[in-house]
Amino acid sequence: MEWQGVFTLMMLVGVLGTLALTRVSADLVLMAALALLLVFGVLGPVDALAGFANPGVITIATLYVVAAGLKETGAVQWIARLLLGHPKTQRAAQLRMIAPTGVLSGFMNNTAVVAMFIPAIQDWAQRLGIPASKLLLPLSYAAILGGTCTLIGTSTNLVVDGMLQSRLGINLGLFELAWVGVPLLVIGGAFLILVGHRLLPDRGGLSEELDQVREYGVEVEVESPGPLVGKTIAQAGLRALTYGYLTEIDRGGRLITAVEPDRTLQPGDKLYFVGAPECASELRRIQGLKPANGSVHKLEIKNHQRCLVEVVLGPEFPALNKTIRDSRFRTRFNAVILSVSREGKRVPGKLGDITFRMGDTLLLEASHEFAEQYRFRRDFLLVSALNDSTPPDFHKAPRALGILAVMVLLSASGLLSILEAAFLASGAMIVSGCLTASRARRSVDLPVLVVIASSFALGNAMTETGAAQWVAGGLLGFGPLTPWLALALVYVLTAIFTEVITNNAAAVLMFPIALAVSEQLGLNFLPFAVAVMFAASASFITPLGYQTNLMVYGPGRYRFTDYVRIGTPLSVLVGAVAIGLIPLVWGF
Repeated sequence: MEWQGVFTLMMLVGVLGTLALTRVSADLVLMAALALLLVFGVLGPVDALAGFANPGVITIATLYVVAAGLKETGAVQWIARLLLGHPKTQRAAQLRMIAPTGVLSGFMNNTAVVAMFIPAIQDWAQRLGIPASKLLLPLSYAAILGGTCTLIGTSTNLVVDGMLQSRLGINLGLFELAWVGVPLLVIGGAFLILVGHRLLPDRGGLSEELDQVREYGVEVEVESPGPLVGKTIAQAGLRALTYGYLTEIDRGGRLITAVEPDRTLQPGDKLYFVGAPECASELRRIQGLKPANGSVHKLEIKNHQRCLVEVVLGPEFPALNKTIRDSRFRTRFNAVILSVSREGKRVPGKLGDITFRMGDTLLLEASHEFAEQYRFRRDFLLVSALNDSTPPDFHKAPRALGILAVMVLLSASGLLSILEAAFLASGAMIVSGCLTASRARRSVDLPVLVVIASSFALGNAMTETGAAQWVAGGLLGFGPLTPWLALALVYVLTAIFTEVITNNAAAVLMFPIALAVSEQLGLNFLPFAVAVMFAASASFITPLGYQTNLMVYGPGRYRFTDYVRIGTPLSVLVGAVAIGLIPLVWGF
């Protein structure tokens, strides 16, 4: 092996060590590795930058747009409320969650599924009286297992498929992986339901203490007709919100202050909530509720351009000592006041009768441009937009789900490749109004794409310099390996890599090693490539190896040892099933 191979192996060790032992972001580490390989002449520009033109990487970028369209229209929240239901036991709750999560993750990126399900599962857990820690980690694991069932379920599958296309001209079908993925989802799901509840911690969810934040009162109305009419407070998910609580109901002028969980909602009921500013955003994501303040509907701002904004009144605010009704606030600022907080507490009384004082904090519904427009004006001491507070447009949810269904059908039937179907679906999301062009741009997770694309440079260097063949020879040097044992060795090594670095980087780095092992043994490469796919996704033992594991770490109040305790037996079980099934499906 020449100096280029030694240099590449040193780079590989350096990258693995930096990702495992430091907090330097993965995109910076892998881009630095790409730059060094290019500068030292180990790779030419074409090979070093090949990952940025890989079909798998482009498909992932396109699917981010499709997932954003589903999120903006509230389609995933609609599905979650439809499928989760009201189970009576913890095991039943896990089953009701694992099944739809696994199925959804097969047809859209599993990271996006978990991101959209976390708040829904937290609310659901509170409503059922189940600790969130009993559900959030199974949510992540179910999404990982579900993502292995199809080619588009996880970015890892798309990355390996892209390498198979570019190097060997092999195209996998959309459902070809289901022969192994579906059994893994069923067996892994059964393990989580039957055994996992004993291994999962009982810590509940992480929610803010309402007495430590600015307190607002928010009034909403039950839409008629709507999905909440006839449901009880508990069934509607209004009893245990994350950021607020229901204090009273105004029913035709009659005030109901003792709000029992089993009280049935009627058309036109006005519900009064008290809580943090995020409470207003949380309520807007519940289908069947609308702001009781009629002025919100008079705003000349489209739904996708709206957000919630907090402002603190300054000494030069023109309506100080005037009531909200007399201030003509909506006309002057093109924003509607939802609530007023004074000295950290909500101001009681009718909203229109409240008199402005300097230092009052207002919760507004306004346009996304409001914060930039008034940030440096003297009317307000502080202007701050709430993150992710754009209300979903539920009317467009069927449209977004239809686009997703057409994308899957076109790809599954073979009429279009996954890349072509994803391009059409993302364009349809924008053209149909499910998503704006600016939102589509912001939905693409550039750091993740940079990590995946730049890791291709290391993989190419491993192949071009002979380093992969050298590593493969070292693996085979332990003695004569049977095909099953060689496959198990590739799977285990990939699984170890994916626990300490990103799943996509592990797949890209192990692909050339797996190829070299199969060539030296004279075996069919496809089962080894599929083993890399499944092993790179099967990250259950640490929160670092897979994004979804890290996403539930905080909300579930988990510790590192929680992942080790439940993830180790699950990883062994999944590995044994995968190694047993892969050769039966694809053959050596």
